[in-house]
Amino acid sequence: MKLKYFTGSFVFTAFGLLAGAGVGYYYGGTYEAALSAIFMTAILAVLEVSLSFDNAVVNATVLKRMTPVWRHRFITWGILIAVFGMRIVFPLAIVSILAGISPWNALVLAATKPDEYAATMLSAHTTLAGFGGAFLLMVALKYFLDANKEIHWVHALEQPLSTLGKLESSALGISLLIIYLLSRQMPLDQGHGFLLSGIFGLLTFILVDGISGVLEAQEATHTNAARASLGLFIYLEILDASFSFDGVVGAFALTHNLFIIAIGLGIGAMFVRSMTIYLVDEGTLAEFRYLEHGAFYAIGALAAMMLLGAIMHIPEVATGLIGAAFIGLSFYSSIKFNRAHKSKS
Repeated sequence: MKLKYFTGSFVFTAFGLLAGAGVGYYYGGTYEAALSAIFMTAILAVLEVSLSFDNAVVNATVLKRMTPVWRHRFITWGILIAVFGMRIVFPLAIVSILAGISPWNALVLAATKPDEYAATMLSAHTTLAGFGGAFLLMVALKYFLDANKEIHWVHALEQPLSTLGKLESSALGISLLIIYLLSRQMPLDQGHGFLLSGIFGLLTFILVDGISGVLEAQEATHTNAARASLGLFIYLEILDASFSFDGVVGAFALTHNLFIIAIGLGIGAMFVRSMTIYLVDEGTLAEFRYLEHGAFYAIGALAAMMLLGAIMHIPEVATGLIGAAFIGLSFYSSIKFNRAHKSKS
C-alpha cells in the first residue's frame, strides 16, 4: 500500500494526539491525565477506522464519478465537515435543542459538566438511530434492488432482489414498512419520534439522491460535470454523517469528553478519507470484483443494527465485527474469482 496517500493522515494524527494530550492535561492537571487522554484518543481513532472501512469502499464508488477538483475538496473541505461539523457542531446542536439552551451554553456544558452533557446527548439516540438507520437502509436497498445490476456475489439472494427492483419505489416501500413495524415495538411517544425521524431520513435520501441524479444526467459539459460532482459531494457528506451517528453516540460510552471524542473520531475520519482516495486512484474496486458488494452488505447490517438498537442494546463491537466479516469474505471471494479466471485464460 502506497504511504503517500496517508501522509496527511499521519500528520493530522500527530497534531491530534498532541491536542488530546493538551485536553487531558487541562482537565486532569497531571502528565498521567495527558497520557490517558492520548490513549483514549488513539482508541477512538482505531475504532473509527475499523468500523468505517465499508464507508471508505462505498465512498470510493461515488468518488470515482467526481472530477479531480471535487475529489480534492472531499479530502479537504470534507474533513473539516467531518471533524468540526459532525464531531463538534452536530452534538452541540443536539444538546442545544434537547436542553433548550444556546449552542454556546451547550459548549460550556460540555466543557464544565461533561457527564450531564453526555446524558443529554445519549437521550437523543432513538431519534438519531431512526434518521441514520433509514438513510443507510435506503443506500443498501438502492444497490441491491437495482434492476440493471448484472454482477451478483450471493446470487441466490441478489438475483431476486434485483428482479424485485423492477417494481418502482420498492426500496422506499420496504424501508417504510420496517420503520413502522419497529416503531410499534416502542412506547407511543418514543415510537412516534422514531417513526418521524425515520421518515425524514428517507426524505433526505430521496432529495439528495434525486439532486445528484439530475446533476449527473447533465454532465455533458465541464460546468455540468462540476455541478454533478457538487451533488455527489453533498450525497457523500450526508452518507458520512449517517455513518457517524452511531460512532459519535457510541463514543460517549468510552469517554464523556466532547473534545477527546472529536479529536479521536476526527483522526479516524481522516484515515477513512485517505483510504477512499487510495481505493479510487489504485483501481482497487475494479481489481476485487465483490468488494463493493461486501461494503453494501455491511451498510445494510449497520442500518439494521442502528434501527434495532432503538429497541434493544447492541454492542458497538458487534456492528464492527459484522461489517468486517462482510468485507473480509467479499475480499476472499474476489481473490478466488481472480485466481479461477486467471487459470482459465
